Amino acid sequence: MTAGTSWPLLALDLLGVFVFGLSGGLVAVRKGFDVLAVLMLAAAAGLGGGILRDVLIGDVPPVGVSDWRLLAAASAAGLLTFFFHPGVSRIERAILLLDAAGLGLFAIAGTLKALDLGTTALTAVIVGVLTGVGGGVLRDLLAGETPRLFAEREWYATPALLGATVYALAWSADLANPVTTWGCVVLITVLRILGMARGWQVPAAR
Repeated sequence: MTAGTSWPLLALDLLGVFVFGLSGGLVAVRKGFDVLAVLMLAAAAGLGGGILRDVLIGDVPPVGVSDWRLLAAASAAGLLTFFFHPGVSRIERAILLLDAAGLGLFAIAGTLKALDLGTTALTAVIVGVLTGVGGGVLRDLLAGETPRLFAEREWYATPALLGATVYALAWSADLANPVTTWGCVVLITVLRILGMARGWQVPAAR
């Protein structure tokens, strides 16, 4: 992240990298991977969405490979899950909750950064959604699992789409502020958790 990056975006990025990194590390632990594989999966989950975002909006080199703070956050998440992970029976629920939080953090971070660079609201929403789902998809693919984005028509991209749209509309109306930013993160996270708890599904073709 460059020196000119806003603090809200830096905070969203660091938290998103750490939270998604924890989810990636926990997946690796559940699979019985060694410490290097745990670190790699944590990095892929934590940094993948941000790298995709920066490539899409032309902000290169991506901060995921150029900012030591983000790399350190991903590494810390991997080491934390390797040495202090909970019992195996608790890991699945922890992964789902962390995944929901990471989705909210990254979707709004992607939307905010795109808007900061002067894109249209529509472009910012698309970038935000792809940023939100990118890390989780990469994590699942590397772990040999079907990405949650495509599994059983779950509410995964939908919460990110709704939250990013609300934030882009607030930005367009000059209502974007820290309360709006974190409120949209919470909105996405809660919608994702509710979707899992209540079995909400996206309609499929019949």
